[in-house]
Amino acid sequence: MEFSLIARHFTRATPGAVLGVGDDCALLAPTPGMQLAVSTDMLLEGRHFSPQDGPAGIGHKALAVNLSDLAAMGATPRWATLAIALPAEDDAWLRAFSRGFFRIAEQHGIELVGGDTTRGPLTLAVTVVGEVPPGLALRRDGAQPGDDVWVSGVLGSAALALAYRQGRVSMDPLDAARVLPALYLPTPRVALGIALRGVASAAIDISDGLLADLGHILERSGVGATLEFGALPTLPAVQQYLHEDVTREAVLAGGDDYELCFTAPAARRDAVLAAAQQTGVAVTRIGTIGAEASLTVRDADGQPLHLGKTGYDHFAA
Repeated sequence: MEFSLIARHFTRATPGAVLGVGDDCALLAPTPGMQLAVSTDMLLEGRHFSPQDGPAGIGHKALAVNLSDLAAMGATPRWATLAIALPAEDDAWLRAFSRGFFRIAEQHGIELVGGDTTRGPLTLAVTVVGEVPPGLALRRDGAQPGDDVWVSGVLGSAALALAYRQGRVSMDPLDAARVLPALYLPTPRVALGIALRGVASAAIDISDGLLADLGHILERSGVGATLEFGALPTLPAVQQYLHEDVTREAVLAGGDDYELCFTAPAARRDAVLAAAQQTGVAVTRIGTIGAEASLTVRDADGQPLHLGKTGYDHFAA
């Protein structure tokens, strides 16, 4: 049954691999002279998605969150593996899931070359492999005092959508409809990450919240940062709820944005904007890297904001 399930839903041509699905291992031939970038993410029903969520959207998100890691490294996607635990075989669910998975895979030129299936609580684990030229990977440890801090896209939409779905914030249904796609169909910024090779000094994708993820850059680089809350880019549907604590928390610490947060020397601002224009992704300068190892967010009056929750806790109840 396992092999027929794989054949029906997860076997596709893999011209970029020496050997794809169907053997004990895939055989891959990296492009000569390139380094491999490898990342794994796991999604669990009830923790990362709801039993009521559509399977096509789950398939999209399962791969999108991994592609976002490649984007943060400036890597070009090549291959993926997928492991699924299922409570029971469900052809209709798997058909829709694989449709969502392969749709975003094709958009980014990534091939599914292996994986595993078993019975158990619904759990998805994806590993992606990308390529990056030696010395050009965007790492977390290169930020320097005086660098600008940038983010792509907009922040807080996915976390606010989750808060709305959980009943923790009241929103006009039209506003809710504008933020919900960010929760279900995140857009990995792969092209922007590649365009920032040689421009950004450090980068990370925002999965656990802006403050938490920027904090990883600051820790690895041994620096601090000052951010301007008023500069943080949000949708108009989010801006009108910024008087709510839950909305400010969503923007600063909510997570699930899968945008890029990166630093770059002030002298490279034109190059950053050129990369954004080239890829059609908006970027916003939100702060500055400093030598003192602290993270401050200032309000419109220049006063430090009180920072409560700083990001998603993977082991919280």
